[in-house]
Amino acid sequence: MKDYHSDWTEEQSAVYDEAYRVGQEWAQDPETPVDEQQRVVNLAEADEDDLADVEIEYQPLVDAVADATGVDLASVPASRDDPGFAGFVDGVRDAVAGDTFGL
Repeated sequence: MKDYHSDWTEEQSAVYDEAYRVGQEWAQDPETPVDEQQRVVNLAEADEDDLADVEIEYQPLVDAVADATGVDLASVPASRDDPGFAGFVDGVRDAVAGDTFGL
């Protein structure tokens, strides 16, 4: 389920939506390895304190956020406050089957 922050601007919400869409498409692609899906689901389920001050260089995530923002990126902040990160991991989590990952 999509999870917008109430203080996000329309632009930030649009980034979330685009990253969410890309995350869902990536997770549903038969070429995407299940262990890679699990890696992103783990990020989606991680405690915010565990993600504090972490920059993620995971290429599918970076590419999705770069596409959503139109900005070339080398990494993405691992934070639920970042609409690109939150959108991608939520999209992946929502796209995978619950019985596959126990969600």
